[in-house]
Amino acid sequence: MQKLKINDVVKYVELNIGTFHSKRLQNLEKLKLTKILKRKNPYLFKAKNILTAHDLVKTLLDAHLSSQEETIFGDFLEGLAIFINSKVFNGRKSSTEGIDLEYDENRIRYIISIKSGPNWGNSSQIKKMRDNFKKAKRVLRTSNSKLQIIAVNGCCYGIDNKPDKGDYFKYCGQQFWELISGNDNLYIEIIEPLGHKAKDKTEEFVKSYSQIINKFTQEFSEDFCDDGIINWEKLVAFNSSKKK
Repeated sequence: MQKLKINDVVKYVELNIGTFHSKRLQNLEKLKLTKILKRKNPYLFKAKNILTAHDLVKTLLDAHLSSQEETIFGDFLEGLAIFINSKVFNGRKSSTEGIDLEYDENRIRYIISIKSGPNWGNSSQIKKMRDNFKKAKRVLRTSNSKLQIIAVNGCCYGIDNKPDKGDYFKYCGQQFWELISGNDNLYIEIIEPLGHKAKDKTEEFVKSYSQIINKFTQEFSEDFCDDGIINWEKLVAFNSSKKK
């Protein structure tokens, strides 16, 4: 085990956080209003009494971006976790299906599936993770039947007060970052570097975001409004009618 140098973390973030911002912006610029309208529930918007094209478009766009950003940033945090672990325990990105990180400590092989937060999946997705853990253990033990293996669902934020799930452990937030780094304060120390150039990048994003809002509002008004009033029947038909 090597002691983690926080400057190494800072340098990694500064070199790689731009990828998150660029993917976030690219995702926004590729959006099409018709695709978003097909994916969202028009009945929900009617039930919320949304009356203006601008409000409906903004609600649609914000819901879509929130989901996409969680995924993009989750990929960044996974890379950060693997980098940190490689510095401390010589860990590595796993080639095994469903396993993101592998490393050895005190003659124990840790296999980790990294998620953003604790509420990441439904029962079938959790079952799939369990199956991946079982399969990984079988594969690893083909070359060493006595190898002690601990499976971990690591979550980058949040809390789980009952981490022992029987066939795996679920460590969230502070517990996760401490596990992979040996530093019980790392979960706090990494927050400041993540803001590297955030202000500049956010201003660039807001400019594009505003343009998309205006563009989509105009498109929606032309296609789904009559005399400035949302035509809900037309919107529902576009979203849900069977193809002729």
